[in-house]
Amino acid sequence: MKSIFYFNTFELPRRAGEMKEYELPFDLTEAIGIDVIAVPVGDRIFVDLKIESVKEGVLVTAAVEATAKGVCTRCLDPIELELDRNFIELYRYESGKAHTKAERKRAREEEEDVDEDEELMMEGDEINLEAPIRDCLILDLPINPLCDEECEGLCQICGQKWVDLPDDHAHEVIDARWAGLSGLDF
Repeated sequence: MKSIFYFNTFELPRRAGEMKEYELPFDLTEAIGIDVIAVPVGDRIFVDLKIESVKEGVLVTAAVEATAKGVCTRCLDPIELELDRNFIELYRYESGKAHTKAERKRAREEEEDVDEDEELMMEGDEINLEAPIRDCLILDLPINPLCDEECEGLCQICGQKWVDLPDDHAHEVIDARWAGLSGLDF
């Protein structure tokens, strides 16, 4: 099954300088994020897309907006985080044969400069926006999301939120080595 992030550029003429703009909504069929916070399945990602025809391929400029949902890593309260990121990527045309010696030399130099795994290629008239969208959203997510920078978290003993507990809240701590003697009266 083809990814929902494929976009057909057939309307864009293959002349350098040509440009088209689109507003695209994507309904997610797979969550984008990490375990504690992600853009969930069924939510919508909005992409303002600008594609430009250049000599080497299609230059894609996009603004990506989404809402990530998760839990605070200190107090476990639900949180929502608005994500708004941009990316610029070049999708290269399928490579043809270079005819002159200078073109062959330039093609070899470009191949050495660009890692093949990082290079995005056109698939006929289509571009797959999934990798750049995932990258920009995941890079915008916090590793340890918090509901508030001042969140105190939970009490390690009773599990209540520190903010809801009185200032004098304390638990009697019994040394585990003496716990077996706690039922004896002296």
